[in-house]
Amino acid sequence: MEVLEPPTEKLTTEQRFTKIAIGLGVAVAMGIVAALLSKFYLGASFKVSALIGIILLLVTLWTNKALPLGVVSLLPIILFPSFGILDTASATANYGNPIIFLFLGGFMLAAATEKIDLHRVIAKKFLGLFPATPKGVISALGFASVVLGTTLSNSTVAILLLPIALSITQDYFLKLRFLLAVAFGASISGISTPIGSPSNLIFLGFLEKLGFEGISFTTWIFMMVPLTVLMLYAMIYLLSYKTKEHSLEINMFDSVEITFAHKRLLCFIGALLVLLLLNSPIKPFYNGLGLNENIILLAFGLLMFVPKVGFLDWDDSKSIPYELIFLFGAGFCIATAFTQSELGGAFEGFFKQFSGLPFLIFLFLACISAIIATGFLSTTALIAILLPIVYTATQSFLANKEPTIVMLAITICASFSFMIPISTPPNAIVFEKGNIKAWDMIRFGAILSIVGIFAVTLFAFAYWRWFI
Repeated sequence: MEVLEPPTEKLTTEQRFTKIAIGLGVAVAMGIVAALLSKFYLGASFKVSALIGIILLLVTLWTNKALPLGVVSLLPIILFPSFGILDTASATANYGNPIIFLFLGGFMLAAATEKIDLHRVIAKKFLGLFPATPKGVISALGFASVVLGTTLSNSTVAILLLPIALSITQDYFLKLRFLLAVAFGASISGISTPIGSPSNLIFLGFLEKLGFEGISFTTWIFMMVPLTVLMLYAMIYLLSYKTKEHSLEINMFDSVEITFAHKRLLCFIGALLVLLLLNSPIKPFYNGLGLNENIILLAFGLLMFVPKVGFLDWDDSKSIPYELIFLFGAGFCIATAFTQSELGGAFEGFFKQFSGLPFLIFLFLACISAIIATGFLSTTALIAILLPIVYTATQSFLANKEPTIVMLAITICASFSFMIPISTPPNAIVFEKGNIKAWDMIRFGAILSIVGIFAVTLFAFAYWRWFI
């Protein structure tokens, strides 16, 4: 799920109609204004002006929620062909991008994990590994996030661990830190695998659209594990500050027992990780098995529905957020429209102002911009819109691996927007359900976001280039 809406009073039919009408009216007006400015101020063609207008229309609707997320995400199929931006076949093909099935398989595994309460078993194990102190609980929640994040999305990790963080104590000082450990830990865990965050999948899907060599599951893990460990340590250090004088008792997991079903699912997940490891090439020494990773993960997800083998029946599939799949399709559709239009050229002059800077400084500024932009857009929408612009507009002065490194740095930095409640799915989930103050999230998140900006810049410049 992208952003969970806070509970609201039930609206009458007339009030609901008025809300939708106002939201649609604002979105259409914003789109028309953007299209006209592009046409008469930037001198853009009709196709480019229409694309800019449609993008702002979609962003406004995603933001004001006048229409459901899934409905808005399907609008490109109608709007892009209507304005001659893409033909119908090209637009609809994006909703069947192979990367989407990678994420679908991950959601099926997540549904099985939640159904048999495996996440509670994992949480109990990790809480048992650390002292029964506030810092120990924060560390346990952080490490549990990373472990769950190897096969689950960051939003799913937050949903699974949130009830655990809420049940440990009623002391707001400690509860705040435990809840933030779930939100921040889930976002940090989201970078550790390709399926951990929607923005990761959009980045990989965009590379595939460009015909670039992708990043395998295992290669991605090797690239991100050091950064994940560093950010996890920074989070634990930050949230544990001045907690020594607080004590607590942890006994909510005394009744949790490991069952045969838990062991079976752990074996499935272990087998999946081993297969993904064997399938990933380690050049020039090993070429891998050559299997398609999207198919591997989808196959393991479908196994969850096999009677006496898996753990799900078809009714359980209702918990899979299909609207997110449509959102991915919309993101890939927007990326295709950007790459097939001259839109990137409209931003080329702006980006050329930074062409004389050292690459390290350019990377640093790109990371700062990504963090700031997530205050206004969700990470998924931001990455879907920003990656094609950055790639197209920097072709004249970035060479070789540099465009890919910049796009990856922006993608990861967007996941490190810890300040704003709506910027990432884990933040939104914890903010809504945990009843914490926005300022508390901002003051802790700002410090961790700054650490993330510097860390991503250095890792992208000095480490990731050897894997890409």
